[in-house]
Amino acid sequence: MKFSIEREALLEPLQLVSNVVERRQTLPILSNLLVVIEDDTLSLTGTDQEVELSARTSSLQCDEAGEITVPARKFLEICRSLPDAAHIKCRLKKNRLTIESGRFISNLATLPAIDFPNVEMAADGFVIRLPAKTLRRLLAKTSFAMAQQDVRYFFNGVLLETEANLVRFVATNGQRLATSFIENIETGADAQQFILPRKGVTELARLVPDNSDLDVELKFSSNHMQAHCGQATLITKLIDATYPDYTRAIPEGGDKILQGDRVQIKEALRRTAILSNEMYRNVRLILEPGRLGMHANNPLQEEAEESVTVDYDGDSLEIGFNVGYLIDVMTAMQGEKVRMVFSDANSACLLTDPDDINSSYVISPMML
Repeated sequence: MKFSIEREALLEPLQLVSNVVERRQTLPILSNLLVVIEDDTLSLTGTDQEVELSARTSSLQCDEAGEITVPARKFLEICRSLPDAAHIKCRLKKNRLTIESGRFISNLATLPAIDFPNVEMAADGFVIRLPAKTLRRLLAKTSFAMAQQDVRYFFNGVLLETEANLVRFVATNGQRLATSFIENIETGADAQQFILPRKGVTELARLVPDNSDLDVELKFSSNHMQAHCGQATLITKLIDATYPDYTRAIPEGGDKILQGDRVQIKEALRRTAILSNEMYRNVRLILEPGRLGMHANNPLQEEAEESVTVDYDGDSLEIGFNVGYLIDVMTAMQGEKVRMVFSDANSACLLTDPDDINSSYVISPMML
């Protein structure tokens, strides 16, 4: 193996695939990246055996094809440390990869490519195609609501479901729920459900570039999803479980409807949250005609309160929420206004963006 490449052409795919590699590994080969030179193309692959990510570039001079694995972190740090526009030469000699640039030279230990694990995708599978901008938006509007380490492992991921010409993303941790969908997508007649794990969701969001005009092809087998976008391919295991009926968590018939300036309410919540209980993050919302009040305190008897003017003419109501959940939802929204629908102090609140009728959010109340 022997090739030369500009630093920037190597660094972009190298950073992308290195994110998959965990710092602590039980198998030494999982700390490495698979480097393949074939058909004048450089392919880099990283995996943790749950998620596999490959990125390719043809912006190189290939002198000799071959394949090997190299330590991911060391290879990345070497490339990062080189000056901009540096020219990098790599060659494999015995069991060492020599990296040269200017007066710098290093020799990295390698492991055989044959030992590198790979994920086998089924030849046939369910396929949908989404514009990259749309996929990124759907993930941003929902993935924040995933659980962190819930024993109900299906909560530690995002549900992707399809209906006729519709794709919907759903995430919940049991206390909050986010859902967003896009229509006019060719999906076939049969409804499908797939649960993407947290790490797969995170890497999928990284895979999709900002302001890209590309399409993303998502291919599903019984156990895996493959996402192909430009010169990168992601394969992730799916969570083998049945997602609960999230539609039962969406409240209906609330008679207390508030609408206000989204940014103004979010910033007021941020200030009030500074003195909330660090463990429970609780804030009290006080609804009164024309006004939304906020109050927080903590065990040190510190407290903060603020109120904002809103469009509300219903009965007075006091209700508690995790203030972080409220802020997350209002951060995910993009419109100028937020609409909040309440029933009583013990029922969940439904939040929507009047400028985005395809997205909705539910937050369960806390004890005051």
